Amino acid sequence: MIDYHDHEWGIPVRDDLRLFELLSLSGAQAGLSYGTILRKREGYRRAFGGFDPARVARFTPARIERLVNDAEIVRNRRKIESVVTNARAVLALRRSHGSFARYLWAFVGDAPIRNRWRTIEQIPVTTPLAERLSTDFRKRGFRFVGPTIAYAFMQSSGLVNDHLLNCAFRG
Repeated sequence: MIDYHDHEWGIPVRDDLRLFELLSLSGAQAGLSYGTILRKREGYRRAFGGFDPARVARFTPARIERLVNDAEIVRNRRKIESVVTNARAVLALRRSHGSFARYLWAFVGDAPIRNRWRTIEQIPVTTPLAERLSTDFRKRGFRFVGPTIAYAFMQSSGLVNDHLLNCAFRG
């Protein structure tokens, strides 16, 4: 977790595949610790074809059934199906916005929101902006993208920088 915090969390990501991975892992994390998901990240990468949305969008019910039995990922059918559904939604966003990244970064004016929290207790679990992103995601057919998941995704992808003011890795 320390390595993830110091070298990944909150670092701006503009690569569509990496953004799709972070969104998928944020959804998988619902109800679990992020440490659990990080330990299974390589399993997720293997299971979901490197998080290539074009590839994942073609997953068949038989492929999903195999994933439900894959111990290297969280075996929750709804979460697995949401990754496939979200891959299709990412492809639609690419067609309408040029890229998934362009769509996402427009929510923050193309620059990370830098919060100025002094304590962990100050960091919210969601914000009005995360609620707007969540609502827009759902209108576009995404699943497992409630406001809390949307905010965790915004933090992990660097749309929001919630490193504490005294954090050496604030960036």
